[in-house]
Amino acid sequence: MYISEQEVRSVLTYEALIPAIRQALIDYFAGLVNQPPRSVLRAGNAEGPRNGWFAVMPVVAGDMMAVKTVTFFPGNAELGLHTHMAVVELLRRATGEPLAIMDGRLITEMRTAAVSAVAVAALAPAQAASFGILGSGVQARAHIQALKQVWPGMREIRVWSRNPAHAEKLAAETGARAVAIEEAAAADVILTATASPEPVLRGRWLSTHSLVLAVGATGASLRELDDEAMLNSYVVAESRECVEREAGDVLLSGARVQAEIGQILADSTAGSLAFPRDRHIVFKSVGMAIEDLTAARLVWQARQSSPK
Repeated sequence: MYISEQEVRSVLTYEALIPAIRQALIDYFAGLVNQPPRSVLRAGNAEGPRNGWFAVMPVVAGDMMAVKTVTFFPGNAELGLHTHMAVVELLRRATGEPLAIMDGRLITEMRTAAVSAVAVAALAPAQAASFGILGSGVQARAHIQALKQVWPGMREIRVWSRNPAHAEKLAAETGARAVAIEEAAAADVILTATASPEPVLRGRWLSTHSLVLAVGATGASLRELDDEAMLNSYVVAESRECVEREAGDVLLSGARVQAEIGQILADSTAGSLAFPRDRHIVFKSVGMAIEDLTAARLVWQARQSSPK
């Protein structure tokens, strides 16, 4: 069975995805997920930043197995194509039966934003009201949708992009304001969703109690945050192992990961894991196969329960 992006869009919602991702992150921290490192090959289609990559992401968890193949070609934006494309295969763990192959582009988009929504619910300052976005692409839009599900106190959205016309367009479509980068970075919650190989967010721009969601520029040689932002923050990782292997923000700054988000979520009732409220927090995510499996399972279940 092949499930198209249009079909995925018709059944996958943030209302269902966010709590499912929350539980998946707890399960990952608890050791209930078998997820080897993703395998990444460079496409060799171009030189420098235009060189695309192809990755394979397998995972076994619960009653399902899955593998996602995903590509990232930065030059596609100039061709009117998505920079990220993906396919997810879902299999039954008990028998190895393939259950479905589905388009993974929207799954990747939504699960990334859902992970950030889980982090905002757990880590954002209590009185947070402003959301600053560095970037104006797919993830900027997805995060606005996802964060509204968990952040009723969001009152203001500020957008900056290296392309001012793109920032103005996104602002007009979402009720945001296009602003200078310093103003976007001074918000209570800041999203960095760029493909920049060099830091775009400076630590000196951040307010004391801010939360930074660093989701872009995945790769050991790429980074969005400068040393000041990383070294003066309490760093929470989606996965310590994945971030310490793949995130240039951590590797190039020498910052230390203090906790995993699943650890904080699992410990929220006991309250023994304290994280500082008197400094900014950086939540770094690079994307994991368990998140793709979680979203694909929801799509499969919705398709199974729908009238034939």
